[in-house]
Amino acid sequence: MQYIEPLAKLIEHFRALPGIGTKTAVRLAYHVLDMDAAKAKALAGAILEAKEKIGFCSVCCNLSDRDPCAICSSAKRDQSTICVVEQPQDVAAVERMHDFHGVYHVLHGALSPLEGVGPENLRVKELLARLRDGSVSEVIMATNPNVEGEATAMYIARLLKPMGVRVTRIAHGLPVGGDLEYADEVTLAKAMENRVEL
Repeated sequence: MQYIEPLAKLIEHFRALPGIGTKTAVRLAYHVLDMDAAKAKALAGAILEAKEKIGFCSVCCNLSDRDPCAICSSAKRDQSTICVVEQPQDVAAVERMHDFHGVYHVLHGALSPLEGVGPENLRVKELLARLRDGSVSEVIMATNPNVEGEATAMYIARLLKPMGVRVTRIAHGLPVGGDLEYADEVTLAKAMENRVEL
């Protein structure tokens, strides 16, 4: 279907977002057109404000509106424990459990030779710089449980072992409330491997 030019342009911008297909882009574009002008301006303003005010923390490489970020500058956080994650949204996921009191390091990706992502494309150098003063006692690798995440965790672990830092990996296995019959073989194997004594 042919759309008038401004609508077609809006649809294409929505289609460029990750996870948005043509149908969803069209639906979003029509939704924006149905908004009153004040709400549409508020949406556009929020996007511009986020782009202008959000940058990267110089310590952990997470998204932040100040430098260093609130987590890195908090006296209540355990600076000796660093949780390494792939993306900024992973920090939010770990924070939701309200049980981790250390700090973070965001790699902004995972190793993927097939996609041309090597160590130089990740924030590995910044992580190594944080460990030079000897104040970090543990690095928790919380990369995703897929081939790229596992390769990234193993690569970083090999780099850190000679530095005398304890490197741990988050456990993998069955989700709470999950059914064994629906779990894949790899998940079951990881659950069996990471079993604990009762």
